[in-house]
Amino acid sequence: MTETSPKIQTSPPSPAPSPSPSPPEQFHETVPLTAEHLLTNRRPEPAGGWRRIVWLLSGRRIIPAESLAEQERRTLIAQAQTPVASGHHRIAVMSLKGGVGKTTTTVALGNTLASLRGDRVIAIDANPDRGTLGLKVKSETAATIRTMLAEAPHILRYADARAFTSQSPARLEVLASDTDPAVSEAFNADDYRTVAGLIERYYSICITDCGTGLLHGAMGATLELADQIVLVSLVAVDGASSAAATLDWLTAHGYADLVKTAIVVLNAVEPKSDVDVELLERHFISRCRAVIRIPYDPHLKEGAEVDLVRLRPTTRGAYLRLAAAVGQTFGQRPDRGH
Repeated sequence: MTETSPKIQTSPPSPAPSPSPSPPEQFHETVPLTAEHLLTNRRPEPAGGWRRIVWLLSGRRIIPAESLAEQERRTLIAQAQTPVASGHHRIAVMSLKGGVGKTTTTVALGNTLASLRGDRVIAIDANPDRGTLGLKVKSETAATIRTMLAEAPHILRYADARAFTSQSPARLEVLASDTDPAVSEAFNADDYRTVAGLIERYYSICITDCGTGLLHGAMGATLELADQIVLVSLVAVDGASSAAATLDWLTAHGYADLVKTAIVVLNAVEPKSDVDVELLERHFISRCRAVIRIPYDPHLKEGAEVDLVRLRPTTRGAYLRLAAAVGQTFGQRPDRGH
């Protein structure tokens, strides 16, 4: 008789402890713990339109989502507000011929930047002839760029420099040139370097309104020190040809890097034109970093002080795009040895 091994009774194995449940997916989500995200009353209130009406009717509790246009505007403003990484940024606004709106572009760009930023923005007149930059802002002083040169050794703080400038309502400061062509003709490359050195101490952004042409005294120093250029052209055949010739000259004379990062402004000084603007834009965008169209605006046609409030919304939007395009390079530390 075969003996069978006794059966050993064992208790059933304890169930393995179930793994701790993974935290819900939302716990992995990074939420910035800032006032803008956590406090509903800190979100930007709608500036206008139906969103503002809803916000007001809801007792300022409901803020509808922004439209694509508003989101784009916010992005452009953020780009224009980019901090200047190098501490000082020089923009040269130039054209080969006069009457294209170069000085107006200088002031409108400067006003837009100054109105959006917290640092100091200045525009200076480097025309070898009688410049008109000083006419684009209400005059607060009879001082000129020549006066600043004469007093350069005594400019030791911002308040000293401010005594030579006039300020627009948008906080742009303007350093005007002499009204006497015989005097202003003496403004040369060394003079520009001296003024640029003074400006660099007290301002984050300097916009230079260059004279027409490429061979006058201060132009060489302006290009050598520039971090970027804004080339202004009329929406016209001769204006576009002059702008293209300017790019050719710059490339041939060692400023190819400035050409690649240049911004071309297509300025419409008349209400209507038969010029194919799309074709112009395609030509310049193939050579430069950006092309900005500025529409005709009756306020700019006046040729007087430039007031952002009096511009049409489409014109203000165009200058905002220009300011954003310029601002995209503020975060870089450019090599100034061109």
